[in-house]
Amino acid sequence: MRKRIVAGNWKMNNTLDEGLALASEVVNMVNDEVTDDVMAILCTPFIHLAQVSKITAESDKVFLAAQNVSEHAAGAYTGDISVAMLKSVGATHVVLGHSERRAYHNETNAQLAARVDISLAGGLLPIFCCGEALETRESGKHEAFVTNQLKESLFHLTAEEMLKVVVAYEPIWAIGTGVTASTAQAQEMHKAIRAFLAEKYGDAVASEISILYGGSAKPSNAPELFSQPDVDGGLIGGAALKARDFVDIIKSY
Repeated sequence: MRKRIVAGNWKMNNTLDEGLALASEVVNMVNDEVTDDVMAILCTPFIHLAQVSKITAESDKVFLAAQNVSEHAAGAYTGDISVAMLKSVGATHVVLGHSERRAYHNETNAQLAARVDISLAGGLLPIFCCGEALETRESGKHEAFVTNQLKESLFHLTAEEMLKVVVAYEPIWAIGTGVTASTAQAQEMHKAIRAFLAEKYGDAVASEISILYGGSAKPSNAPELFSQPDVDGGLIGGAALKARDFVDIIKSY
């Protein structure tokens, strides 16, 4: 049975003290309130990882992710960070290919494939992001665009490796644009992603891969979203910066 996951992406927010306070609130609330089998992941800026890992260690339901990693193991790559560095401070997961990284830093599918490989080899579990912009959605090419992202970055993996990857679908066109994605549209795309994974790896593997929704989920709409058969949780942005909202989303199952 595939895992139900709610990952909170802090993006470029929170000073160290603010982040530690938020992480403590989340972990305490999860320990006190969450009884269902749901995995929570805090995706923090690099400065928080070492100390937040000590907080997440107090819960068997809360894990820690970095927001990016280099495709290089070490060397003269100023400003980058390696898998070994992330592992050394307690990260268990890493977000790869977020729409903002693709847009602002021109990350390519080939580059992300290399980052997936080095992450898996080093024991970090990728949360691989995919998604389309508004013009792609309006052109009707959204499924082909997203499945190509998966093909070029993930389809070199073995089935065993693929089972370690979490996929996160981001409808970029519905984030900060004033356009709202419906629950039906979310389910439609998640179903298409799972079907595409099944074409490559078979139904047995595809049915075990968690696919998260990254389209501005919040406590008010998470229960409906998470009730969809192919939506296995969320990659949460703004709502992850408030402990009460984030934990209420975790409790939406």
